[in-house]
Amino acid sequence: MENRQSRTFRHLTPRKAFLIAFDAASTVITALLALLLIYEGSIPQHFWSQFKGTWYFFVLIGIIVFPLFGFYTQMWAFARGGQYLILVAGTTAHLFITVLVLQLIKQSFTLPTYILFWFLLTGAVTAIRLLYRFYRSHRMVKRAKRRTKGNRKIRVMVVGAGAAGSQLIVELKTTQSQRIPVCAVDDNVLTHYYRNNGVPVLGDRYDIEKLAVDMHIDEIIVAIPSASSKTIRNILEICHRTDCRVRILPFFTELDSGIVHLSDVRDIRIDDLLGREAVEYDMEKVSGFIRDKTVLVTGGGGSIGSELARQIASFEPALLILYDVYENGVYELQQDLLERHGRRLNLKVLIGSVRDCRRVEQMFNEYVPDVVFHAAAHKHVPLMEESPGEAVKNNIYGTYNVAMTAARFGVPRFVLISTDKAVKPTNAMGASKRLCEVVILTLGKIWKDTSFAAVRFGNVLGSSGSVIPLFEKQIRNRRPVTVTHPKVERYFMTIPEESSL
Repeated sequence: MENRQSRTFRHLTPRKAFLIAFDAASTVITALLALLLIYEGSIPQHFWSQFKGTWYFFVLIGIIVFPLFGFYTQMWAFARGGQYLILVAGTTAHLFITVLVLQLIKQSFTLPTYILFWFLLTGAVTAIRLLYRFYRSHRMVKRAKRRTKGNRKIRVMVVGAGAAGSQLIVELKTTQSQRIPVCAVDDNVLTHYYRNNGVPVLGDRYDIEKLAVDMHIDEIIVAIPSASSKTIRNILEICHRTDCRVRILPFFTELDSGIVHLSDVRDIRIDDLLGREAVEYDMEKVSGFIRDKTVLVTGGGGSIGSELARQIASFEPALLILYDVYENGVYELQQDLLERHGRRLNLKVLIGSVRDCRRVEQMFNEYVPDVVFHAAAHKHVPLMEESPGEAVKNNIYGTYNVAMTAARFGVPRFVLISTDKAVKPTNAMGASKRLCEVVILTLGKIWKDTSFAAVRFGNVLGSSGSVIPLFEKQIRNRRPVTVTHPKVERYFMTIPEESSL
């Protein structure tokens, strides 16, 4: 309580000074008014003399007690019912202390006078704050209307008032952005009704819907990168009940550093809604597998291959080789990796097909990789049903070509990225991937110097050929989401999880 009082007078603003003066004056005026009402305008001489000799006690007690109850540290422009109870508690404490002091100095008024005084004082301190709230609300509405006529700024609510949220608020306020932070929310009640870098923290996640309407919010940014998946899902569910655009700051594991930038904010992705906590692995063991090694990733421009490349790049390989037939995808990945790692990463991008024996052999001869991740493959089940020959040539022959070349050059480790559709395959793509597994298992028995392994994955969120893009398109076009069978349960993993595994 001492902290509240010292904070009140240490950070004295014109608004606080006005409230302190008003409340102090109210203690005297309401006491006098109570006497006038009780005695119908004619105060007995005895009580009038007592009042003239004790009125300053009402003021002093108010100046001491009211700050202790947080009368001047609340943000009354955005106050709700719970905060007005503070006023009731403060005036009640004022009444009891006043009665006690007057009794000690042998001065006293009647019980009805005290009760009426309490009602009038509570009404006065509450009324001035309600008037201030209505005034501020009216001003904000007028400002919002003026902005709609001109170059209107995007009004942003930040969810999270911790370190990341604070950095984001500063970024929004200091950069030449069309976005302006209007308010924040946080589940930590200790942050409520204080300003975070000038932006008021007005409640917790359950206030988002109401604040979005009251504060004319256009966009909500969720800035809690350390939160659990369950918490994020719950917050996103609440946010999507509003008419606001919802964006998110990625998890700390996705950020390049602990510093938050406005450019890190992105739209909601399907993997943000993953129904479980992300699986984490012992990356120290993984780093020994990669560091100071020459690593080749075939199909490096694809969804799985590109994420493999990103994670491999973070483990400081001696050389990272990306090999892909599709130049656009691998070019975008190259730019991304160079932007993230710069000269620290020794990167080589090669264009070619895994079916081209001479090209593959030339690559192995020149760079002699230590580890090969074979991610190049055709993965779209319906398309491979129409063109099964391409599945055979690219998946089976391509795998044989790369694996055989790796064996002949004595590559220590070869990892095939396979699929759950290789289990009891019922389609051309699944059958081709099963035969890919047979190829490397057979080569592993023949070539002892190379360790061959295959890793099977199921539904990978966001990967090329995944069912998720189809679901997203159906939802976006307001069409029914088609499933194989009503009782089918699908289990998903993210691309980073898959690549880490």
